[in-house]
Amino acid sequence: MNALAEDPSLWNDPQRASKVMQERTALEDQLNAIGRIQQDLDDNVGLIELGEAEQDQSVVTEAEQALQALKAEAARRELEALLSGEADANDTFLEVHAGAGGTESQDWASMLMRMFVRWAEQHKYKVEYLEESPGEEAGLKSATVKISGRNAYGWLKSENGVHRLVRISPFDSNARRHTSFASVNVYPVIDDRIQIDIDESQVRVDTMRASGAGGQHVNKTESAIRLTHIPTNIVVYCQNDRSQHRNRAQAWDMLRARLYERELKIREEKAAAENAAKTDIGWGHQIRSYVLQPYQMVKDLRTGVSTSDTAGVLNGDLDPFMAAALAQKAFGGGPESVEDVD
Repeated sequence: MNALAEDPSLWNDPQRASKVMQERTALEDQLNAIGRIQQDLDDNVGLIELGEAEQDQSVVTEAEQALQALKAEAARRELEALLSGEADANDTFLEVHAGAGGTESQDWASMLMRMFVRWAEQHKYKVEYLEESPGEEAGLKSATVKISGRNAYGWLKSENGVHRLVRISPFDSNARRHTSFASVNVYPVIDDRIQIDIDESQVRVDTMRASGAGGQHVNKTESAIRLTHIPTNIVVYCQNDRSQHRNRAQAWDMLRARLYERELKIREEKAAAENAAKTDIGWGHQIRSYVLQPYQMVKDLRTGVSTSDTAGVLNGDLDPFMAAALAQKAFGGGPESVEDVD
């Protein structure tokens, strides 16, 4: 790989050169991680031996905790090696849409978006807001972010679907329990290696004023862009930039990504006959339940993975759910039959 990357003629084909350099960087990262994990393992085993010899339990405890963290990282690296789909390594767009239910569902959509942003920040990914439509009283009707970093799409694609919240509503003066839904759409950012051709005559372009908070520029000029792909009824919306030109370019990138993700789903359905809950985003196909009252529980309805640490999950601790979904897909075996969480 190094010999290929250092060949001057490689840059005669910029697209191929970019792919080779990305692959080399990924391989270097994996090799460096293996070396570091091995070194940390040796160091901490040595510390445990030293602590036991000197009867210093604090040293032993600290080293054992480090080994537990190392075990988790090694498991994550092992799963990450399974991200071999043609778009898994790419950046990703992530959309959240509130379901029926007004303020309650819009608040839940806002909580979900915060959860994904926290997860991305914890993994050192870059987050860029592209669109945000606030609710009438609180929360969000919808929002779209771009999450940039290696394997962003590969990890987040398992979050596609409907997420269900059960709690005592803070907006209900009678303190009744409410069930709310919000849908999450995840689709990869398309790079130059993937060609998606769109007939522009089949796309309706609308310009409008940006909505939401944003200073003097907001609601002054029609810089926001909405594209509707008529054959599929796919709609994308971008308002993050003051420039209509840049918003238009970003919206076209989003549309290409949505159409590509749609094609990927069609291929997967034909090749593996995947469970409809993984591909059909409808209110009857929730993938995960978040129960805050009368007890604390987050349960994935595809893999059966659950936790009572609801605060941790809502603060971005999603790795166990993502890892289980990835392992299930990679190693076969249909989704477990899991009863819904009341």
